[in-house]
Amino acid sequence: MTDVATTSGPKGTATRGPTADASRLERHRTELTGYCYRMLGSAFEAEDAVQETMVRAWRGLGRFEGRSSLRSWLYRIATNVCLDMLAGRARRARPMDLSSPGGAELPPGPALPEATWIEPMPDSRTLPAGDDPAERAVARESVRLAFVAALQHLPPRQRAVLILREVLSLRASEVAELLDTTVASVNSALQRARATLASEDVSGDEGTGTADLDEAQRPLLERYVRAFEAYDLDALTSVLHEDATLSMPPHELWLRGHADIRAWLTGHGSGCRGSRLVPVAANGRRGFGQYRPAPDGGFTPWALQVVEVSEGRVTALASFLDTARLFPLFGLPPRLAPR
Repeated sequence: MTDVATTSGPKGTATRGPTADASRLERHRTELTGYCYRMLGSAFEAEDAVQETMVRAWRGLGRFEGRSSLRSWLYRIATNVCLDMLAGRARRARPMDLSSPGGAELPPGPALPEATWIEPMPDSRTLPAGDDPAERAVARESVRLAFVAALQHLPPRQRAVLILREVLSLRASEVAELLDTTVASVNSALQRARATLASEDVSGDEGTGTADLDEAQRPLLERYVRAFEAYDLDALTSVLHEDATLSMPPHELWLRGHADIRAWLTGHGSGCRGSRLVPVAANGRRGFGQYRPAPDGGFTPWALQVVEVSEGRVTALASFLDTARLFPLFGLPPRLAPR
């Protein structure tokens, strides 16, 4: 590829060169990744889907006639890529979508395949920078783990309609053209999708976003970090909601209630004693890379935590144990030195 941004056209007009075309496409990468993540529920599949979208767009850019915006055209390609990837595939889920809560006396059980689970995603990969607080709030809510999991209950085309209309605010006519269907079909699909999501009850059960931490949430999360690192279970219990949940993908076992969570941390989870937490931004929430103590005095990766907060308490702790894949995704170091 040449590095020339513009060249002279047939009559002296400026035409775009490969560098400028690549830049036009790349400026949409973050929002496309967010879209594909909501569609697929997987951080790594989303990035694969966007890369395939960019390849197809690059190859077809010379045939792009401009009848729609470049953004809509890219969403059309991304939607087709995602629908192809979703064909014949089981939906991803969270542990609480698969079974009832277990007891603290139970072991975690076998690890289920990676394709079983909704995966966490860094905010930096999915949330475009913007100045509108309302748009930022919608974007953060739409990548919540609970919301992304609920989306997986929708048939893929309904899922696409709901995201394109309600999250990305495309007009019904744009979505109809993008999906090669009618406005009436788009509106019908949107109504059915809304009804399904309402039955999933994800409107606000796990709290509000923490990317813009208010003065109540910031001290709460600081207390959580101090309590967890000190393994002060009295202090930790005091920041947990009475019905808080703890989940640990790739294991199906999950717990509900601060009493069971405390009992787990003193039993099967006691290896977390002495851990260190490194903050990250995940799924529109605050997250932490958890490192457990190593024999040499350092700390090794154990889990990527995503923390939900509501009404002054921690309501959900999702600890994803696939650190070999997730820590590099979140830019976390492979180990921490001794204190």
